Parts: sequence; structure tokens; C-alpha cells
Amino acid sequence: MRAMILAAGRGERMRPLTDTVPKPLLTVRGKPLIAYHLEALARAGVREVVVNLAWRGGQIRAVLGDGREFGLHIVYSDEGEVAYETGGGIFNALPLLGADPFLVVNGDVWTRFDFAGLRIGAGADAHLVLVPNPPQHPRGDFTLQDGVVGEDASPDARRYTYSGIGIYRPEFFAGCTPGRFPLLPLLRRSIAAGRLHGELFEGEWQDIGTPARLAALEGANPLK
Repeated sequence: MRAMILAAGRGERMRPLTDTVPKPLLTVRGKPLIAYHLEALARAGVREVVVNLAWRGGQIRAVLGDGREFGLHIVYSDEGEVAYETGGGIFNALPLLGADPFLVVNGDVWTRFDFAGLRIGAGADAHLVLVPNPPQHPRGDFTLQDGVVGEDASPDARRYTYSGIGIYRPEFFAGCTPGRFPLLPLLRRSIAAGRLHGELFEGEWQDIGTPARLAALEGANPLK
């Protein structure tokens, strides 16, 4: 299976740190955030990775090179100066990802999730990894019932947060056109069709969205 790491965003909430350094290259314990993903993907048996680039993308390319250091082959999907957002970024990279389902992970999260165990069912267009809601996102994003992702907005519905990790079939993006667009409308389309599956991960996961969260991760227990 091929994988894609989303690394094109500007990281506005991380300023001023991201004024000069792209968010995926911010370091924890001396190692760029994106390196943790690359190492985990290699351990899971992934060998081909697509990394999308926009804000200060040249720095990412210079640090990661062709991926040989990680036991991977990295290719880049360059979006120019302005990122295409999540949906547009993945769609733009489809020619590099092939005809089979592919794994996607946000470059600005840190996790101990084991990518090797991730699967997509025959009846799904995509399979999301959900996590318990973090303090900064108490209402969550989606419900999960018997492995099917939903969007029940009632006050008593048990909702979870999308981790930024998932498997997508190229067909998930049917009808899209090149340019900037978010992922959420496509997820909702798949929910309406009953073809968005998922699982709950209750292990270590953090969204590194602010300097304070980055500092907290830096001071956490030893990372691997």
C-alpha cells in the first residue's frame, strides 16, 4: 500500500514558529514531526510515500530527499505557493498514488497508531481512524456505530474526532475537479451513501496545532 503525508499547510495557529519553518519540520526531541510518521510507515511495510508541498516546501524536500534514509521512496506533489486544502491536495496527488486504496496521514499529528493494522472493507469508499475527543475539540466530528461512520448531531450522540489517519479509495474522489477544496463535503457524501467506515483508536495521539501543544509533547514521556 502507498501512503500520503499531508505537509502543505501554512500552520497559521503555530505562528511565529511556522513563519520560517514548515509545520511538519518542527522538532520534538530533536526529530521533525514528519520523521515519526515516515519511520512508522516503514515499520508497517510501506515503501512508497507521497508528500504534498506548498508553504516552504523546498525545506521539506531538502530534509527528506528521496526517502532512502527512512527505507522509503518519497515522491512529491508540489502545489505551488498556496496549498489546495486537504481534499484538493489528495486529489492532486492521485496520479502518484495509483489505482489501489492508499493511506493518508496528517503531517501535524503525533501518534503511536500502528499503520500495519489498518484495513478498508469491500463496502467502504474510505476508512477513518477516530479518537476520543481532545480538550480543544470536545464535540468531536463523527459518530461510530458497528464500524460505520455517521454524523448524528443530537446532544446525546457519542461523537469522536477524526485523527487525520485514514485509507481512501481513488473512487472516493469521483467527480472532483482540480483546485482547492476541503475534504469534509466528500466525507459527508460518503456518509450519506453508508460507505464511510471507521475504527476507534484509544492509544496515544495528539494534534500538534499550537505552540503550547508542541511544548507539551516535547516534555512528555520518551517518544519512539
